[in-house]
Amino acid sequence: MKVGLLTGGGDCPGLNAVIRAVVQRVTNEGGTCIGLLEGWRGLVQKLTLDLDIKLTDGIIAKGGTILGSSRTNPFKNPESDLPALRANFKELGLDALVAIGGDDTLGVAHRLHKEFNLPTVGVPKTIDNDLMVTDFTFGFDTAVNIVTECVDRLRTTTESHRRIQVVETMGRHAGWIACFSGIAVAADYILVPEVPIDMPHLIDVLKRRRASGKNYGIVVVSEGAKFPDKGIVTLEAESDAFGHARLGGVGNVVADQIEKQTGYETRCVVLGHLQRGGPPSAYDRVLATRFGLAAGNLVLQKRFGTMVALSGTKIIETTLADGVAATKTLDLSYYNEAAAFFR
Repeated sequence: MKVGLLTGGGDCPGLNAVIRAVVQRVTNEGGTCIGLLEGWRGLVQKLTLDLDIKLTDGIIAKGGTILGSSRTNPFKNPESDLPALRANFKELGLDALVAIGGDDTLGVAHRLHKEFNLPTVGVPKTIDNDLMVTDFTFGFDTAVNIVTECVDRLRTTTESHRRIQVVETMGRHAGWIACFSGIAVAADYILVPEVPIDMPHLIDVLKRRRASGKNYGIVVVSEGAKFPDKGIVTLEAESDAFGHARLGGVGNVVADQIEKQTGYETRCVVLGHLQRGGPPSAYDRVLATRFGLAAGNLVLQKRFGTMVALSGTKIIETTLADGVAATKTLDLSYYNEAAAFFR
């Protein structure tokens, strides 16, 4: 078999481990692999990279993706992009395509299989951990560890200056990163998209902490957190090819209100793409490798229209349709446990 691989959407620690594992599994069975560069753009514009064990053997520790990525959506310009995509798939002599990405990338893979019978297999990827069919996605553990390290560093300067530090994390409409990292750093308060921002309670908690002798504070806020009477805060009005607005800025709004209502000097740090950069954690390297090996098996078995997922500790097979059916928001049992520390 000749198998194409692409990585789409935001980059993520662990992508290279998946590529390595798929190449190993397919090559072991006498097949060959070819990388499609920059997500779906690579298949639309026929941008390729030959993949073999020698090239991919040492990439497990590298962050990002050696194939590059983009938010190209071939269904946005279907008259031109879809015919080109299908023609290139045929000209490259591909027997299958492994699409590694989040709900947008997997959604395209699902539609291509459903509407054109393109032989696709999906691998879930997102630091946000917001895909319904899998308990955890690779990249999430790394992102939480990066946030934790950053806040541990911020804590010393925040305490030295007797400030309140607001830390804005990624996560879009799911509060997994903010909640887990907030617990890990013993944040004084955590704000997530699933729970409307309660500024009076936040202010009360910070004042009570200060009155009890704690002379600084840490507030972790997810970029998708919302005030009860407002929508999400965005950095710009335009949306990307999949219709998503660029979130960001809620941390500064929260910090401004804290300073005005308490009189405490308050700063905001937006961690942004730091959370997606650098080498993956050991956990993410192992999970990504297991996903890649399982995806390779699905390809070899010609089980198309499917994807891999994590259920407990087991790697399972599910459908692309189920994979993109809904967003997995934060399990509020985690938030309720965290909230015991800021009642």
